Order: sequence, then C-alpha cells, then structure tokens
Amino acid sequence: MNAAGRQRTKNRTDRPVSSSTQSTPMMAQYLSIKSEHLECLLFYRMGDFYELFFEDAVKAAEALDITLTKRGKYKGKDVPMCGVPFYTAEIYLSRLISKGFRVAVCEQTEDAAEAKKRGYKAVVAREVVRVVTPGTITEDSLLEAAQNNFLAALVDVQEKFGLAWVDISTGNFFVEAIEELKVANVLSRINPGELLLPERLLNHKALDQSLQDWQEVLVTLPSSRVNSEVAKIRLQKFYGVASLDGYGPFTRPEIAACGALVEYIELTQKGRLPHLEPPSRYAKGSVLEIDLATRRNLELTQTLGGKKSGSLLSAIDCTESWAGCRLINTWLSNPLTDVSKILERLNAVQLFFDEYTLCLELRNILTVCPDLERALSRLTIGRGGPRDLAAIRDGLDLILKIRSLFEIHEISDKSALIVEAITNLGNHKALASQLLGALALNLPLMTRDGGFIAVGYSAELDSLVELRDESRKLIVGLQLKYIEKTGIPSLKIRHNNVLGYYVEVTPANADKIPAGNDTEFIHRQSLASAVRFTTIELGELEGKINQAAEKALALEEQIFGSLVEEIKAQEHKIAMAARSLADLDVFSSLGILAKDKLYTRPQVDDSLSFEIKRGRHPVVELSLQKKDEKFVPNDCNLPPEKRIWLLTGPNMAGKSIFLRQNAIIAILAQIGSFVPAEFAHIGVIDQIFSRVGAADDLARGRSTFMVEMVETSSILNQAQERSLVILDEIGRGTSTFDGLSIAWASLEHLHEVNNCRALFATHYHELTSLAARLSAFCCYTMQVKEWKGDVIFLHKVVSGSADRSYGIHVAKLAGLPVNVINRAEEILVALEKGQEGGAVARLTDDLPLFSGTSSISPNKEHFNEIEMLLTEVDPDTLTPIKALEFIYLLKALQNESKTH
Repeated sequence: MNAAGRQRTKNRTDRPVSSSTQSTPMMAQYLSIKSEHLECLLFYRMGDFYELFFEDAVKAAEALDITLTKRGKYKGKDVPMCGVPFYTAEIYLSRLISKGFRVAVCEQTEDAAEAKKRGYKAVVAREVVRVVTPGTITEDSLLEAAQNNFLAALVDVQEKFGLAWVDISTGNFFVEAIEELKVANVLSRINPGELLLPERLLNHKALDQSLQDWQEVLVTLPSSRVNSEVAKIRLQKFYGVASLDGYGPFTRPEIAACGALVEYIELTQKGRLPHLEPPSRYAKGSVLEIDLATRRNLELTQTLGGKKSGSLLSAIDCTESWAGCRLINTWLSNPLTDVSKILERLNAVQLFFDEYTLCLELRNILTVCPDLERALSRLTIGRGGPRDLAAIRDGLDLILKIRSLFEIHEISDKSALIVEAITNLGNHKALASQLLGALALNLPLMTRDGGFIAVGYSAELDSLVELRDESRKLIVGLQLKYIEKTGIPSLKIRHNNVLGYYVEVTPANADKIPAGNDTEFIHRQSLASAVRFTTIELGELEGKINQAAEKALALEEQIFGSLVEEIKAQEHKIAMAARSLADLDVFSSLGILAKDKLYTRPQVDDSLSFEIKRGRHPVVELSLQKKDEKFVPNDCNLPPEKRIWLLTGPNMAGKSIFLRQNAIIAILAQIGSFVPAEFAHIGVIDQIFSRVGAADDLARGRSTFMVEMVETSSILNQAQERSLVILDEIGRGTSTFDGLSIAWASLEHLHEVNNCRALFATHYHELTSLAARLSAFCCYTMQVKEWKGDVIFLHKVVSGSADRSYGIHVAKLAGLPVNVINRAEEILVALEKGQEGGAVARLTDDLPLFSGTSSISPNKEHFNEIEMLLTEVDPDTLTPIKALEFIYLLKALQNESKTH
C-alpha cells in the first residue's frame, strides 16, 4: 500500500461509511458509494463539478491547494466540502495521483429529467465508472509521453516468484519468472508506477530490502485472490482461448502474476477493459542484468538529479515519435544477451546506416507520426475522443506512405527485422479512407462538443445540421423584425445556458417594448445594464434549434461509436502496426546516430573478449562538442589473460569517465546499437556491476561507507565469468589501512573467485604490487604532464601506474587558500620521508601549525590584479589551452608577489 493509502486507513472511526436518518437523499447516496471505496478519494459528480466531502475534502483541499468550505450538516456537525470543475478535472487528478492518492470517479448515469419521473425528491443515479490509480491512467495529460507507465504484480507460488507488468496505455504486457535475489534488479529495470503485492509477502523478510525503494507505489492485495488456477481461467476468458500454451510456457507464478494484473484492471476500470497484448515472456538470462545502483551510477535513462537531459538516453535518442522514444527507453533498460537477436538488430541499424537516403525519407515521414498505441488504448477502453480517431486516421495514412517508400527501395535481403516490420504494418487502406472521409478538419477534444463529423459523410446528419443552422439564421431575421417593430436599433437576441434565447434591450429602451397581457413580449429578467424578454415565436424557434442540435449531437455520437467499433474490430492489427512503426523509428534513429556521430558497428559474440579501440563517452563527448572541445578517446582490452585492470592517477584526470564509458559501450552494443569507438569486440556480458561514488542513505540508517560496502558486497557475491565490474575507490570511507585492506582483499576475490572482467580505479598505489602475483591483473594509469610546477591532465590511459595522486594540485585548482596549500605540501613531504612509525609525532614537533604562512605576504597591488583577472574571466568559455595559460598567468603574478 502506498503512503497515501496507508494514511487513509488511519482514524476510520471518524469517517462516515453508511447512510443515516439525518442524511439528505443526496448525502445518503454519497455515503453508500463512499462505503464501497474507502481507500479512494471520491470525485462525486454534481452538475458541472466533482465534489468531495468529509475527510476526502480535507485531504484534497490541502493536496490541491484549493478552498475548503462546507455544505450542510451530518450528525449535527458541518460537512467539509471542496470541488473542482469537471472540465478541468484531469489537471487535479494528475496532482492527486502524483502525490500517491487513488481517486474513484463517480458520474451521473441519468439526467435530471429521468430522475424526476421517480418523484420530485428522487436523486439522480450515480455510480463509480473508474478508479484512477498511478498504474492505470490512460489520459495524455496524466502520462509522460516518452515513458511507459507500468502496472506490475509480484506474486509467489510455492516459494517461487513471478513478476508481470503491463502498460494499459499502450497494451504492452510482459511476464518473467524471477529469483528472490533478483527482485530488486528486475524492479529497477521496469520502474513500475504501481506495484501489486499479496499481503503475505509484506512479512517476507528476504524481500524487505528488495522492496525498500518501492514502498510509495505498493498496493497490497488479499492473498486469497492471488491464485494461479483462478488466474488461468481469468486469462483464458480475457483472451478468448481454451489454453494459454500458445502464448508461452508460463510457470504457475507467472500465470498468477498476469491474472492479478487483469483482475486489478477489471476492478479499477469497472469492466471497461483496454486492449492488452498477450503477455510476452522474458526467458531466464535473456536480459543483461543491471542493478539499481549501477543504473543510477551510469545514468542510463536519467541523471542522478532525475532528469533525462544529461543521461545516456538523451545522447542517443534521435527518435521522431513518442512510441519510438518509449521503445528506445525500454531497449536501454533491457539490453539483450542473445547474440542472434543482437545481430538481427545490428543488421537493421546497418541497413539504415548504409541506405542513408531511405533513412532520411523515412524519418521525414515519421516526424508527424501520431501516438497510435495510446490513442488505440483510449478508444478501446471507452475514453477516446475525436482526436484519438484522427490519430488512428493519420497513423494509418502514414503507414500507406511508408509502405510505398519501401517498395521503391529493395531491402528484402538486408534485414529480416525490417522486412518483418514492413509486413506487420499491414494494409489499412479501407479503414484509413473511411476515417479520412468521416472526420472534420478541426476537431474538438470531447465528443460532447460535437462538430467532428465531416460534411457529406452522413446525409441525415447534414440535414439536421442544416436545420439547426437554418434556424439560427431565422433568429437573425427575427431580430431584424423586432427592431423594426419596436424602433429600437440596439435590440439584440442573445443566448445563455440559463435563459436560452431572449430579447435584450437597454433599460433606457425598455419602455418602448409593448407591455400588457395581450403583447407578444414577455418579461424575463431585469438587470442594471439590460432588460430581457421572450416571445412565443422565439420560444418555438428555440425548441426547433435545440431539438435539431440534440439530434445532430446524438447522431454524431452514434457515428463516433460505429467508427470506434470498426477500429476495435481491427485492434490487434493496428497494435501490431503501431509497434512496427516504433521499431522502424528506433532502427532508423540509431542509423542516423551512427552516421552523424561516427559510431561503428560492434562485433558481438559468445566469447569472453572485451576490446575497445579509441572508445568515447557519448554524453561527455556531446557536452564537449557544445564547447568546441574534443573528447580524448581511449583503448580498453580485457582478454581472459588480462581481464582485471587497476587504474591509478589523479582526480580530474578522467578515471571515472573511462570506467563508465566502457560499461556504456557494452550496453549500447547489446541493445543492438553502433557504439562510440573506432572498434569494439564485445563478448556478451550477462551482468554489469558498478560502485562509482556513494552518498549517505539516511532513510535506511546507512553511512556513506556502509552504502559503499553494501554495493561492494553485492558485486563480490554475484559477479561471474561473463560479468563486467567497474569499481571506483573501494575503501575510501574508512581509515587508510582498513580501506587498503578491503580494496586488496576485494581485488583478490574478483581475480580468484569471480573470474570476471573488471576495471578497478584507486588511489591506493600499494595495490599495484598485486600485478606480481595475480596472473590476470595489470596496471594502467591516467597520463599527466608536469610543467613548471603545474600538472596538465592529458585524459589518456596508458600502461603503468601513478607514483602519486596530485591531490594537492587539485585542491589548488579548487581554490583552497594559498597558506593551506603550502602547509599541505610541507606535511606531505614530511609524511613521505617518515614512512616508519613516529612520523606523525615528529611532524607535529618539526612543523608547528601554519609554519609555512610566514612565507606568504602577497603584495596588495598584485592581489588586486589577480582579483580583477578572476572577476573578468568566464570559466565556461575557456578552452583547455586558454585555461592553462590563465593558470600560468596567475602563477607568474604569485611568484612576482613573493619576490616583492
């Protein structure tokens, strides 16, 4: 259960849950409906508003920052109330859902006229038509267009686990049998918006840590309702099949998980089921496993700050459609391990890389590609509008253009996946033509607004619209008649939703309107600025207009329903076409990326090779290009006999970037993309682990060092021969000897037990001695150049090891006071000379506090000059060479100051 849900279960004794003799009929109806949806805020439709009462009103008013008022009394107390307009409800729903609330939407299911037939005190019938939850939203305004919104279910059957996840806004449905230890990894891969869990798993101690990051989206289900046999029957009924065998060899936990999702969707959608594809099964080991910490460290789909900009996804996403954007996001989260499937994708990208003209022409068509998947979902679930019909129309018309494009270009023997995609686009010419002829040019958002059926599509509708519009013309004629009759040139016939049509004159002209019982003008309303009348003739004409308008709208809605049924009859074909459009978008985008960014096709196989020549970090490279700077490429070769690299060198020299870029290149290769390198040979990796930086985890009571050790423990306990491990600074969160010991032992374990490929960056230079006795261990360092007392970072990885870390130099660049820098240098010299015991004691005797400060007495004139230079310089505009020259200038001024 999520946080808002848990809060709603507290203090229920104050919540009204049943009707009372003190309640009005309307309040009795409200209480009855609310009693069936205690865990939700109830949006209770009252005319043009959704109103909330009691505790719901208090919570909603606070969450939405709207006015809390009151309406009537209940058991002698005022009833808190707030409301939102129904036509802007989606805005408020979005804010409530984002804060963890679930909302039951209660609509009027009859009009007031029907209710009055049951008696003047009868209440309009109402019922909940849907329950809006974070994992079941379909509206564009509530969804992130570039991301899937998954509803997931984790269940257990006889101590085995199944995880299913579905995006009801697109129909994508997946399932996987998972091990208990892999739950956290798979959830981080899916990133569900809502996670269903049987109550019994809340007490499953082994899952506590795995579910820790998902507490806010948890929803518990009664354990009795999670049953594989019942789920099997439900799925067979949902898909209209006698057996699920045709969809895959599902395990009992997988079936139970899928059934839990379908039941939950049925309950929340109140029987209005969306289009859902049959569940697609992820086989064990079919996806490259990346744990949550590694995903965050590598910033695959979002940065550590939670933004897409600056992530790997932002650097490679060149897609034109929202569906394509979601698909490449999914690929990046789920790299493949099956070599044959990776090669198929690479062949598809190669086709667009080679056929550049075809690629550009296709992408030009895709620039106007609508979101077919989500439009189809809304229409099938009964929440679509005229613009969703237009999306289907435009998408099907676009498919015809794409098929024509590929008929011109011969690609049959170049990529099986592209041929399959073109085939699956299908031929929807008849439906596209029907929708093209049916829909008007300018479409309203909702069907209730009318005017969305094109002239000429329905003769009956055209006649009703003509009658309605002709009657409106008669209104104009009637106005002229009344002006002539009364002699009032400013007389107007107007309309509003309360009075309907009426004659309006200014108060000064009101006496000119004939008065008396025998006159045709009947007084309706007097205002400070106007006096209003009606006539029998005007009333009769209004009746004709309203009748024609109502009939026209009813017929439009009927036509809309028939068009939706036409689409639903072909929903599987349309869904397949939508997926094929997304495939083509992603493949062509990766082709254009490779061409424009000089990426090369990687060699991927089942070996244990890992060789990259002149590899680059795509995000950092893009950032430098914006500053007209070049990225320094580096090689990395981890053959079985030299599979562990120890990387030393100063901070700011590029160690972390080097570590990350090699992991990123492997991930790109295994999603089927070309890579930023001159050459890449990747033996398929089954798991990637990283420990790059750490921070306190105060919510779980963990220090920085504890987080570091937990991540290291996960790596050492799980990494295997096909794993890739990148480690940056193990043991830096504790004392020097403790940290060195942990790093030393971890390296030995990686070499002797895990037998994996690893890049290990460190400042513990003592670890380089391991190269003498670990056969698959070798030392590399970040190259630097010392010149005139300064250090230049070359960002180049070379064989060998660093003899020091240049930390004081980095501190100088960071702006530490000069006296602190000088003092640190003196202390460092003393420590390096006194390696044996007692060095620290001698240091305190020989080097009194701030003994070095006396040598620094900068000339005030030079100080002002340095300050002026620093004020004028803009660091963001400096190239590396200009920055170096600037440092030399400051150094020269400092030296000159000392001589004075």
